[in-house]
Amino acid sequence: MDNDAFRSTYRAINERFCPYEKSILTNSGGCALAQKFCIAEREGVRCGDEAAQATCLHLLELLRRQARFALKSTDTHTALPHAKAMRIQVGGLRGIQAALAPDQPVPSYIDDIRATILAAIEAFGSLDQLPFTDIMQQIAAYQGRKRIRKSGH
Repeated sequence: MDNDAFRSTYRAINERFCPYEKSILTNSGGCALAQKFCIAEREGVRCGDEAAQATCLHLLELLRRQARFALKSTDTHTALPHAKAMRIQVGGLRGIQAALAPDQPVPSYIDDIRATILAAIEAFGSLDQLPFTDIMQQIAAYQGRKRIRKSGH
């Protein structure tokens, strides 16, 4: 299946995409509302709740705006490269977990993204009140998988 056909089919099937799809598909986190599906050999994730999707999108926008310096990026409107999107998604969730439980080690896997976001809203009053300075430390520290270079190529 070529990329254009995949994207067209993906949009038709996935009417409510999961904003944390990259995190879920790379096994960096899970979500009680995530519903995986397959198109040809590729996987996608849809969100099971419209309000939850809106909350996740709002959080990612806040994180992206706050992380401009850490990502060395000033443009907040274009799509981010995969590595930077992963830093915001995974690093942001790890930062929230660290803020929620500062006496615990920062988790490498987020068990339930929705529960983490709801706990943050309860603890800090709203997403806008999150301790972004602390969260940015985890975004800056996050490193995805290292590329394995084959010798002789």
